[in-house]
Amino acid sequence: MTAWPPVPFDRAHSRMAEWSAWYTGDPDQLATTYSRDVPRARPSQYRGGLVGAAARFFWGRPQNPVQRPARLHVPLAADIATASADLLFAEPPRVTVEDAAAQDRLDAILNHPTVHSGLLEAAEVSAALGGCYLRTVWDQDVAPHPMIDTVHADAAVPEWRWSQLDAVTFWSTVEDNGSQVLRHLERHERGRILHSLYAGTTDDLGRPVPLTEHPATAWAADLVDADGSIPTGTHRLTAAYVPNVRPSRAWRSVRELAPLGRSDFDGVEPLLDALDETYSSWMRDVRLAKARLIVPTGYLTPNGPGQGASFDEDQEVFTEVNALSKGTGGTEITPAQFAIRVTEHQQTADELVRAVLRSAGLSPSTFGDNDGDVSITATEVNARERSSERTRMKKALHWSAGLSAITAALLDVDRLLGNGPGLDPNERPAIEFAPRAQPDPQTLAATVETLHRAESASLDVRVRMVHPDWDDTEVAAEVQRIREESGAVEPDPAAILREAAGSSSRPSFST
Repeated sequence: MTAWPPVPFDRAHSRMAEWSAWYTGDPDQLATTYSRDVPRARPSQYRGGLVGAAARFFWGRPQNPVQRPARLHVPLAADIATASADLLFAEPPRVTVEDAAAQDRLDAILNHPTVHSGLLEAAEVSAALGGCYLRTVWDQDVAPHPMIDTVHADAAVPEWRWSQLDAVTFWSTVEDNGSQVLRHLERHERGRILHSLYAGTTDDLGRPVPLTEHPATAWAADLVDADGSIPTGTHRLTAAYVPNVRPSRAWRSVRELAPLGRSDFDGVEPLLDALDETYSSWMRDVRLAKARLIVPTGYLTPNGPGQGASFDEDQEVFTEVNALSKGTGGTEITPAQFAIRVTEHQQTADELVRAVLRSAGLSPSTFGDNDGDVSITATEVNARERSSERTRMKKALHWSAGLSAITAALLDVDRLLGNGPGLDPNERPAIEFAPRAQPDPQTLAATVETLHRAESASLDVRVRMVHPDWDDTEVAAEVQRIREESGAVEPDPAAILREAAGSSSRPSFST
């Protein structure tokens, strides 16, 4: 029997399943995740009929079957993952190589909307699961060039060498009929990709079967060699791992798991759970605060046998009824309406949100929370978002390494397909992320003007400040235009003489 996922990656995948429940935000999935029976040490930890720490979670408590579902989920975890992706890839990064022909080919492959949208998707999933994988794929029926595909971290078993990815096995379930599970394993090694199909059970990999046993893998049977592999034409690995943040606190002492990344939800699951409980309590106050009337039994109108009775709130005239009173001579209708504790719930929720964002390394301003001050300047906005910017820079370092590795392999595979020149074996593309935010034009213009008056920055430097995304050619052209418009460029005397000589030799016309 071969356990799948193999030990110790079963621990990592179990934790990723918990993060996935928060990212997905499905109440049923959250309840299932935290209501599983997990053995604990002491019976005193039992609560509500459930076992252990999971029962202490709001989502781990059993739901009263006679009450309607009243648990509310706040999608803060999903918002954090989306914000993380937006911080990194609101603008696509610039990928450059030294060889001009290779650069042209790289631009042709990467300058496609699906590449940018794919990076946004990968970064969002990476923030939720602690990392993601990028792999090079090619299918000339889809595109004439190789493409970059994303694999989620909970569908891979990596192998490391000095904390760097050395090989990885991606797996997917192609069929699950209850009694048998068919899994497609795609193993990336340096120079080749191996494909295999296994028939097993939910937690057992099982035995290998021919790729032709299932339509989802039949295509690979025509491409693999006798060893079940497809050559890639490069010494590079055609897959790359991009951790979200390192180190991973939970697995730092486990050799096989230590290189994995850390989710933005790691360690804040109880806070997310408390936030859901707070909002659920808030909505419970809203439901209980609905105006109700407590009336004597005689005021109720029978609805028929077995149908109970009801009270018409719009009824204007009542006939005499057989009901008890307080002795004041008349029956009584008692209104009931409870107060809604808005301030208490809101302050609790706000503090929980700030604690979660602080742990994730994000500023509340990233989510539009400026403490009610709508008149702050751009400089103040940048100061408030400093935490998010630091987190973005840390994550960009991991993404730069991953994108550099996968784009180098991409060019090598493109050469194998006969499309491009490939890349020098010792070269790796350079990755440059666009600036996240700039001051507003008025503030930037004032800064440039101050530097000009102080004679502390050249015209070239000032142009680069205003246009940080321009290359040297664009900057030089703009500097030349500014000098010409301001009269700073002196005319060429030889050109003036030539123009004068040309005008004097022209024939004159008279009327």
